[in-house]
Amino acid sequence: MAVSETALLDNTVPDVVDYKGRVVIRYKSGGWRSSGFIIGVEVAERFAYYGISLNLISFLTGPMGQSTATAAENVNAWSGTASLLPLLGGFVADSFLGRFRTIVLASLLYVLGLCLLTLSALLLASYGDSFHHSKSISTSHSPFQMVLFFFSLYLVAVAQGGHKPCVQAFGADQFDGEDPVESKAKSSFFNWWYFGVCAGALSTNLIVSYIQENVSWVIGFGIPCIVMVIALIVFLLGTTTYRYTNIIPEKESPFVRIGRVFIAAIRNWRTAPSLALTTDQEESNGVELFNHQSSEQFKFLNKALLVPNGSKEEGKKYCSISEVEEAKAVLRLVPIWGTCLAYAIVFAQTSTLFTKQGASMKRTIVPGLDLPAASLQSFIGIAIVLSIPIYDRILVPITRMFTRKPSGITMLQRIGTGMILSALSMVVAAVVEMKRLKIAKEYDLIDKKRDIPMSVWWLTPQYILIGMADVFTMVGLQEFFYNQVPNELRSIGLALYHSIFGVGSFISSFLISTIDKATGGVGHDSWFSSNLNRGHLDYFYWLLAVLSAIGFAAYLYFARSYIYKA
Repeated sequence: MAVSETALLDNTVPDVVDYKGRVVIRYKSGGWRSSGFIIGVEVAERFAYYGISLNLISFLTGPMGQSTATAAENVNAWSGTASLLPLLGGFVADSFLGRFRTIVLASLLYVLGLCLLTLSALLLASYGDSFHHSKSISTSHSPFQMVLFFFSLYLVAVAQGGHKPCVQAFGADQFDGEDPVESKAKSSFFNWWYFGVCAGALSTNLIVSYIQENVSWVIGFGIPCIVMVIALIVFLLGTTTYRYTNIIPEKESPFVRIGRVFIAAIRNWRTAPSLALTTDQEESNGVELFNHQSSEQFKFLNKALLVPNGSKEEGKKYCSISEVEEAKAVLRLVPIWGTCLAYAIVFAQTSTLFTKQGASMKRTIVPGLDLPAASLQSFIGIAIVLSIPIYDRILVPITRMFTRKPSGITMLQRIGTGMILSALSMVVAAVVEMKRLKIAKEYDLIDKKRDIPMSVWWLTPQYILIGMADVFTMVGLQEFFYNQVPNELRSIGLALYHSIFGVGSFISSFLISTIDKATGGVGHDSWFSSNLNRGHLDYFYWLLAVLSAIGFAAYLYFARSYIYKA
C-alpha cells in the first residue's frame, strides 16, 4: 500500500489542479497534448491581429480617405494602446480571473470586435467602387460609421491586451519545470511558440493582405473573425487536459510591497533616523552587505529600512531587506526601458511608412498580379526564422569560446546589437527613399498617380535588417524583463516589455503629427504629404537614425553600470 501511494505521489504535479480542482496526474494532463491547443490559438490570434494591423494604413488612406500623416498617427496610436493594454490584462489575470478565464473572455471580445469591424467595412462598402481599391479615396462617411469602425478597432486592442500576456504563460504552465523530462520539453515549447507566431504573421501577409487590396475589405476583415471563432472552439476542446494554477496568490501583492518601500523611503528621507531597523541586529548586518552590493543611485531606498526616532511606531509597518531589494530590482529596469524607446519608434514604421513606400513602387510579380505592399513585412518574419538558427547554432558557440558565458553574450549585449542593426535599417531606408524620389523626378511622375518605375524589392534590405534586429533586441528584451524582475512579477515583466513598443508607437505618432504641422501649411508639402513624391520620408528616416544613435549611446551608458539580479 505504501509503495502504491508513493507511486501515485510521484505521478502527481505540485501546485496545479485540473479543470475540476483535483490533483493533477502527470500522464493525464499537460505536456504537448495541452500546449498544442494553446499554440494553435496563438497562431490564430496572431493571424487575426496582423490581418488588421499590417494593412491598416492602406485602409485608412484608401476607403477611409485619411492623409498619410493622419493615418500613420492613428495606426501608431492604436498599436501603442494595444501594446500597453497587456499590463492591465496581466494584472486582471494574476489578481482576479486566472489565465484560462482571461483567455476565454479575451477571445470572446476578439470575436465581437472583429465582427463589428467587418460590419463597419460592410457599411462603408455602400460608397461604391472606391471601397474595393486602396488607391481610391472616399470621404463621405457618417459619424456613426466612423465611431463604429474605431470602436471595433480598439475593442480588438482590448481583447489583445488580455490575450497576449496570458496565452504564452498558460502554455508554459502545462510543463513542470521541476521534472527533468518536462523541463526540456518546456524549453522546446518556447521555440515552437515563436515559430507559431511567425507562421501566423506570414500566412496573414500572404493571404489576407492580398484579399484586402485586390478582392474586398469586407472579406479581408471577415476571415480573421472566422479564424478566431475556430481558435476559441479549439481552445475550449482542450479544457479537460489543461493544468491550472491558483487564481489569486496567497501572499501580499508585490505591487503593494514595492509601493510601501517607496512611500517609506520618501517619509524617512528628511528624518534623521537612528540605527534601529525593522528587525534585530542580525538583519542590520544584512543591510550593510546589501548596501555594499547595491548600485549607488538607488541607495536612497534603504531609508525604507530605517525606523524614525529609534523605535517602531505602533500600528505602522516598515520594510524588510527583501522588500527593498525587490523595489531596487524594479527601479534598475527603468533606464533600460527608457533607452529602448528609440528602437520601438523605428519598429513602428514597419507597418505604416514602409508600407506606403511600397505602395508607390512597381510591385508586379506577373502581368495582372501585383504584390500587396503590406506583404513585404513577410521579410521580417523570414529574416527572423533564418537568423535564429544562425544565432543559436553558430554565433553563440563562437562567442562562448571567447566570453566563457553559456549564452555567448549577455542579455544587454544582445539588446544593444539589435539597436545598432535598427539604426542601420533607418540609414538604408533613407537612402532608398532618396533614390525613389530621384526616379520620380527623372520620369516626371511627381504629380502623376502612377507607380514609380522602381522595383519594390529595393525595400527588402530595410525589412531584413529590422528582422535581424528583432532576433537580438526583441528576444533579448523578453529574456531580460522576465529574468530581472522579482519572481512574482514575471508576468508583469513581460507586459513591461510590451509597453516599450506601446509608448514607442505613441512617440512615433507625436513626432509625425508635430513634424507634419511644422513642415506643412499653405503652399507647402510636409514630409508626410499624401503625395509621397512631394514629401520627404527620407528626412524622417535620417531623423530616426540620429535618434537611434543617441538612444544607443544612452543605453550603453546605463548598460555598462547595470548590476544583474543574482
